[in-house]
Amino acid sequence: MEVVETDLGDRILQLAGESRPAHPVGPALHLSTGEIAGIVREKMGVHVADDPLEIMAAVKSDVLRRLESCSTGITGANSVAAYDGSAVIVHNEGNIGRLSLMDTHIMVFGIDRLVPTLEDAVSVVKLETVYATGTRVPSYINVISGPSKTADIEKMLIRGMYGPDRVVAIALDNGRSSAPAESLLCIGCGSCIVSCPVYGSVGNRFGYRGYLGGRGAVLRRYLDDGEGAVESGLYMCTLCRLCSEKCPVSLPTADLVEMVRAECQRKGLSRRAHREIAERIRKRGSPL
Repeated sequence: MEVVETDLGDRILQLAGESRPAHPVGPALHLSTGEIAGIVREKMGVHVADDPLEIMAAVKSDVLRRLESCSTGITGANSVAAYDGSAVIVHNEGNIGRLSLMDTHIMVFGIDRLVPTLEDAVSVVKLETVYATGTRVPSYINVISGPSKTADIEKMLIRGMYGPDRVVAIALDNGRSSAPAESLLCIGCGSCIVSCPVYGSVGNRFGYRGYLGGRGAVLRRYLDDGEGAVESGLYMCTLCRLCSEKCPVSLPTADLVEMVRAECQRKGLSRRAHREIAERIRKRGSPL
């Protein structure tokens, strides 16, 4: 089975063999136009100039060709209304519209995406859009509540008209339920890392997978373990709290970092590089 990313930035990272995005809504922001063109030429075997329009056209053509043989679309969800049973997905490229119309549509999201009502879900994605892109609304807001269906023939309900005849929603816990409630407030706009002095210096090494910055290091403690949190930059954070100032939900990242640091200290956890330095000092009397 082949998995093909359809978002342009995600597809570029997939072609490059990179797993960590640079920003939630701009995955390939750390790559220049020339670097991206080089990736496309090497991995896709097509000639493109160092021009964004040519790059977009080449990737678009390749992805659309691959989608012709696909029967299952897999997406995330920006927000999910628990009472209404509806998922809200925002996008600008139109790719979600294509994926959500395949025979089977699978939505995968963390339990932190759950909110009570559809009104709450729409409010969340509008807030995310403003803080992520500076626009009031995205090009597309999809509300998905179930399979495509019709009852136009003798009022008999039939699934799978123009869209999927099967919609699957997978809500992931993976340790989230044991995390502090405040750490799950993030709406995914990425405003925090734009202001973070550490992230600006070291990039996406600060964080865990798609969870970037200090919150990513904190969340790894619960999605993985404490040692992983340390290696993801738990001690990189300067506790300056600029992230909280820019956060639309005022997520207290610095307080969470201090809490997880205290826990790791009690367990004697430290960075592998620091342990190696300490061992050299013990053996040689020098960190070198």
